[in-house]
Amino acid sequence: MNKEFAEITAIKAVAFLAGDENYMSWLMNETGLSITDFSSLNDNLDILAGVLDFLLMHEKILLEFCEAQNIDPTIPAKIRPFFPGSSLEY
Repeated sequence: MNKEFAEITAIKAVAFLAGDENYMSWLMNETGLSITDFSSLNDNLDILAGVLDFLLMHEKILLEFCEAQNIDPTIPAKIRPFFPGSSLEY
């Protein structure tokens, strides 16, 4: 795993959540993000960190995302340190 893989996976998580109006609303309510915040994903890794944190707090959504992406459910936790706010930043 590397930073590029982590960023791509987190962007896929944003796309997954955006595909479900309820999940996206839930994400924005919990994180305080607005729809305009998502226009600057490449410039703001904090947003991707927040999306991963949201997934990691909601097992059902995490499992749905991982199944849709055909990835191991431990991947989001393993890539989280590549983003700001982690106690294990790279």
